Amino acid sequence: MANSAVHPDQPLTTADGVPLKTALSRALRRDKMKSLALVAPLFIFLGLTFLVPIGDMLWRGVEDPIVSTYLPKTVEQLKQWDATSGELPDESTYEALVEDVKAGAPEKLITRVGKRLNYELPGMNSLFRKSQRRIPKFDEGPYKEAVIKVDKKWGQLETWQVIKTFSPNLTAGYFWAAIDLQVTPAGDLQLQDEKSRIYLKLFWRTLYLSGLITLMTLILGYPVAYLLATLPLKTSNLLLMLVLLPFWTSLLVRTTSWIAMLQREGVLNDIMVALNIIENENRLAMIHNATGTVVAMTHILLPFMILPLYSVMKTIPKSYMRAAVSLGAHPFSAFFKVYAPNTIPGIGAGGILVFILAIGYYITPALVGGTSGTFISNFIAYHVSVSLNWGLAAALGIILLGLVLVLYLLYDRIVGVDNMKLG
Repeated sequence: MANSAVHPDQPLTTADGVPLKTALSRALRRDKMKSLALVAPLFIFLGLTFLVPIGDMLWRGVEDPIVSTYLPKTVEQLKQWDATSGELPDESTYEALVEDVKAGAPEKLITRVGKRLNYELPGMNSLFRKSQRRIPKFDEGPYKEAVIKVDKKWGQLETWQVIKTFSPNLTAGYFWAAIDLQVTPAGDLQLQDEKSRIYLKLFWRTLYLSGLITLMTLILGYPVAYLLATLPLKTSNLLLMLVLLPFWTSLLVRTTSWIAMLQREGVLNDIMVALNIIENENRLAMIHNATGTVVAMTHILLPFMILPLYSVMKTIPKSYMRAAVSLGAHPFSAFFKVYAPNTIPGIGAGGILVFILAIGYYITPALVGGTSGTFISNFIAYHVSVSLNWGLAAALGIILLGLVLVLYLLYDRIVGVDNMKLG
């Protein structure tokens, strides 16, 4: 009879003679490729809708090619000029300016330079508009005196200093402006005048009000989530429907409803006057200020706190409380020492969700916030759609993103992201 035993040194093979180790590697590789193919559409979608816009925002925050694009010859001549010498550029620089203006005047490209530099030095927009109309009429030099006659600002040092300072294709000027700093015409860094310092206050207000809104949703949402988790199923389902009801109503409708409720002649003031809580002459201003923002956004974001809390509370065995009470603990003591600590993951999940959503809101603060209740997101939207200063909008967005990441890392360091869950 033939010996069918396998020799110890002989590698195991499959039926077709392929080494077993190689066959297993191929099978694992095929499984990984199939898994990658299944998740590839999601990765592509996230890349196109999340990573690409963030990358574009990061780039716009430092990109500044306008001056060098539309005044190329002038920028080249200014490289040889010492901005701290106290003397105006020479005749060749003015000649280069005339050539650049003549080249860009037919398509009105020079006004783009004026609009960009007007963010740094007021009056530059009108200067370039006037120059675009008059300088193309020059036939021959010398140009220095002729250009200065067009507008006396061409004879001022700060005009040329600003052009040279913002002639590079990359700039940090948008980021300095986003934290209430400015680059002077001489190239120095200094605080903006007091009336123009708005962004640091807005960042602080955004973080403060978002934190307050998160706290309010926790105070209001915790008892509701507890009821949802402990009441009989029929009653809790009805209550859950009421919690989800705002999701089926337009955000604009909910916000405008609070305007009707909170205004001086609104429902709440009328009720308080009717109950003699306040005098008719002393009606409360609860709208178009920070109060209106907090009230409206607490109502809008409340479900985002309740649902994570409810999902965690639902997993806590009811026997914990009964065991603590049976061992002699007071119901309140048992709740705060046994039940509440088990809900911390839900508090963390709901808190982060509400806080991040609150930071990014701009429709509700714009409608009910007035001057004291708007967020930094409102000014980002303003610069994107109204002033068209996309560079400053990108810088503000990047700083806001950085603040959120820092707060997230602090939360991870203090509480731990591993302790956050949704049930």
